[in-house]
Amino acid sequence: MSKALHLIYGDDPFSMTTQLCQKVNLAQHIHHNDHVVLKPNLVTPSCASLGATTHPEIVEALIIYLKEHSIRRISIVESSWIGAKTEDAFASHNYYDLQKKYDIELVDVKKDQYVTLESDGFSIEYSKTAYEADYFINLPVLKGHLQTKMTCALKNLKGVISDRSKRDFHRWDLDSPIATLYTLKKPNAIIVDSINGDLDFEEGGNPVQTNRMFIGFDSLLVDSFGASLMGYEKDEIRHVAIAISQDPNYAPLKEGDIIKLNEDTVHTRYVPSQKVKHLEKYTVANQACSACYGNLIHALARLEERGILRDLNQKIHIGQGFKESVACGLGVGTCTKNFTRSVSGCPPTTIDILNYLKRHIEG
Repeated sequence: MSKALHLIYGDDPFSMTTQLCQKVNLAQHIHHNDHVVLKPNLVTPSCASLGATTHPEIVEALIIYLKEHSIRRISIVESSWIGAKTEDAFASHNYYDLQKKYDIELVDVKKDQYVTLESDGFSIEYSKTAYEADYFINLPVLKGHLQTKMTCALKNLKGVISDRSKRDFHRWDLDSPIATLYTLKKPNAIIVDSINGDLDFEEGGNPVQTNRMFIGFDSLLVDSFGASLMGYEKDEIRHVAIAISQDPNYAPLKEGDIIKLNEDTVHTRYVPSQKVKHLEKYTVANQACSACYGNLIHALARLEERGILRDLNQKIHIGQGFKESVACGLGVGTCTKNFTRSVSGCPPTTIDILNYLKRHIEG
C-alpha cells in the first residue's frame, strides 16, 4: 500500500477526480469483475456548496473512470443521518439520474440487510452490501464537526451502519466506536472532497472555499493530513488518535509523502456564511488563492476557539496583490514575503499559520 497522498487544486471536481485516479492508476488495483462500493457523504439533502456533502461531480467522474476500465459492477452505498431520508439526498444530488445513465446500484443503508460484527466490546450492524464489497472507495468531505471537531475518512464510515448502531455510537463515547468501525473493513482507497468543507458543522452552513482534493490508500494518513489542513494536530482528533494507537503498523507522514499535482491558482470565492464573514474581518485579501485563504480562515477559527483571537491587534494581509508590497504589517503566504512579519509557504499550512499567529498574539 502506497503511503503517498496525491493533492490537486482547482475548481472543477469532475476533472480533478479524473486526474487523481489517472495519477495513481486506481484501476490497476481493481479486478474488472470486482463489486466496487462508493461511499460518499450525504448526511443531509443539502447542496454540496454548503460544505456538508460530497460533490456529485466527483461521484460521476469516478463512475466514468471505472466504466472506462471495464469495471461494471458499481454501487453507491450511503445512509443520511438519523431523521433524514437517504432517498431525499439521492434525489437532491441527482443520483437517480446517475443510476439510470450508468446502470449502477443505489443502496440506502437504512433499508439494507446488516452483518452484525463484534469488536472491542461493541456490537455494530454493518451494511451487508458495503461489508461484502470487493473494493471499497470512501468519498468523505473534509469538514468540521460539533462533537468530534473533524470528520473525514474514519467518521464517514458511520454512513454504512444502521440507525440503531448510530444511536449506540452516541450512547457510547462516539470516538472509540468510530475507531473500532474503521478496523472492521478498511476502505481500499479514499478520495477526499476538500473543495469547500464546512468550518464547524457536519450539516454545513459555514463553507470555506479551499478548492482542493486528495487521494490516499491509508485512512489514518488521510485523516492525519486532513486534521493538519483544518488546523488540528492529529492527537486533537480523538477517534483518529485512538485508531492510530491501535495500529502497530502506523507510521506518520514524512516530507515527500504529499505529492502535489499542481499549484493553487484559483482566487478565493467569498461565501455567504455568517461565521466566515465574522472571521474575514481580521483579514485584508487581495487576489488571494483559495487554499491559502481557506487555511487562514481555519487558523482564525482555531484561535477563536482558544479565546485569543480577540487579542489580534492588526489585520492579516494575504494574496497575490501584495507580491510587490513592502510593508510593516502582518502577512500570510509567499506573496507577503516582503512584509516585516509573514508566514512563509505557498500555501502555508493551517498549523503553521495557527502557530505563527499564536506566537504573535502572545508576544
